[in-house]
Amino acid sequence: MFDKYLFALGRGVRGAKKALDQAAATPDPAEAARDVTPAPQPAPVGRPLPRSPLALGARPLVMGIVNVTPDSFSDGGLYLDHQAAIAHGLALLEEGADILDIGGESTRPGHEPVSADEEIARVVPVIAALAARSSVPISIDTMKARVAQAALDAGASIINDVWGFQHDPALARVAAERGVPAVIMHNRLEDDPSIDVMAEIIAFLSRSIEIGLAAGMRKDQFIVDPGFGFGKTHAQSLTTVRDLAQLKALGCPILLGVSRKRAIGLATGRSEPKERAAGSVAAHLMGAMQGAQIVRVHDVAAHVDAMKVFAAVMDPARVEMRA
Repeated sequence: MFDKYLFALGRGVRGAKKALDQAAATPDPAEAARDVTPAPQPAPVGRPLPRSPLALGARPLVMGIVNVTPDSFSDGGLYLDHQAAIAHGLALLEEGADILDIGGESTRPGHEPVSADEEIARVVPVIAALAARSSVPISIDTMKARVAQAALDAGASIINDVWGFQHDPALARVAAERGVPAVIMHNRLEDDPSIDVMAEIIAFLSRSIEIGLAAGMRKDQFIVDPGFGFGKTHAQSLTTVRDLAQLKALGCPILLGVSRKRAIGLATGRSEPKERAAGSVAAHLMGAMQGAQIVRVHDVAAHVDAMKVFAAVMDPARVEMRA
């Protein structure tokens, strides 16, 4: 050891400091002999917990929205920072969210498309952090197969595609290979007031199901979404809520997402999206009466209470059993 220090001094002060640091880091054999119990190693950061299964039941599940984007219509930019997005996701879980839906690309009208690499950079750290803190199902809101694959690797367990496999059919192969549920949504590039909107939605989603089955998906993996506010007039969007029960013909669970959207603002006279919570709850309750089993929302706490009351009204005996 002394020779080592002499050599280091010959190399100068910097060399001496380096050698001393190395010597200090080297365990003393005598000390090691006195304690042979290995020190506990911390779990790797971001290791996902096992996901809870998607359990559809007595009340519609509440899917909380986490937009890791600069331009989403209601909360764009608020959660672009990873830590802000993680904190928001944890807050939604505290409010009772059954599912978290994480998105890294806005799909509002006139949105700016982003590359798969940028989308992955936005969502994967958020998904990994939330998956390490909670076992609730996490959905990746994307229309790109490569983003979905990265999100599933990080801990997501549901794919949510606003183009129902008709933008990137490779998404269906990812869902098939991973065996995860997939939300397939109806969409159009532009609205057409002349169409029978429910017939159009059913035909579109039927094609999406065919794409998925051809890729190897099982029928029980599909969740259908009428696409409120996407490629529809405001009247057509509201019609999807009123006539939502028609989607039962597809034989799949139904998701409805009207939260804070413009048609709700027009119906209520609320110009600010954040003021549309009550109108959103009303539309989602009507959707639940028509068979919606999942509602995708910004205002989680209000919707959790509303769906609990909905379930109680539908089956009052369940409340008596808890009293």
